[in-house]
Amino acid sequence: MKIIIVGASGTMGKYLTSAFNKEHEVITAASKGCEISVDITATRSIEEMYKKVGGFDALISTAGPTYVGPWSKLSDREFRQGVEGKMMGQINLVLIGQDFIRPKGSFTLITGALSHDPQRNFANASAANGAVEGFVRAAAIELEYGIRINAVSPTVIEASPQYFPYFPGDIPVTMQQLEFGFRKSVFGPGTGQIIRL
Repeated sequence: MKIIIVGASGTMGKYLTSAFNKEHEVITAASKGCEISVDITATRSIEEMYKKVGGFDALISTAGPTYVGPWSKLSDREFRQGVEGKMMGQINLVLIGQDFIRPKGSFTLITGALSHDPQRNFANASAANGAVEGFVRAAAIELEYGIRINAVSPTVIEASPQYFPYFPGDIPVTMQQLEFGFRKSVFGPGTGQIIRL
């Protein structure tokens, strides 16, 4: 399979690239440090990425900037980080990508436990995650040619200990659990699923 990993320069993306490129052709994309440079907040950049890649079988997104910080400093400007990044960035990966993906291909987006288990400082991410999950469920009943779409929704991951204090009492998701969640989405039959880890 030919798999695009968007956000491949990040912690999750690097791990997934290493795991999947042993068995498949993996194309890495991110704002910097990857084979293809892409800014998911710009539709033209997303279009250029797909034109460079050509036909593909699966897209994995681990990208999506959001604002992290105190509620008292959350304004329209800060809030739009999540709207334009994690929400519209990922939605546009699908809206534009549906014209390039091969029949029976799949899209896997990233959300997170904050959509149903909010924590302080993450209101922006909670809202963006919830919007992406709603989009995944709706897109699943409209995408054509057997194309599937799911979202992987982890809590804090073990490789990001700097975030542990923000998630008191949560057991960190291992990188292997994360990988298996993405494997379920990419290689399994399900669509419209939120794969909670």
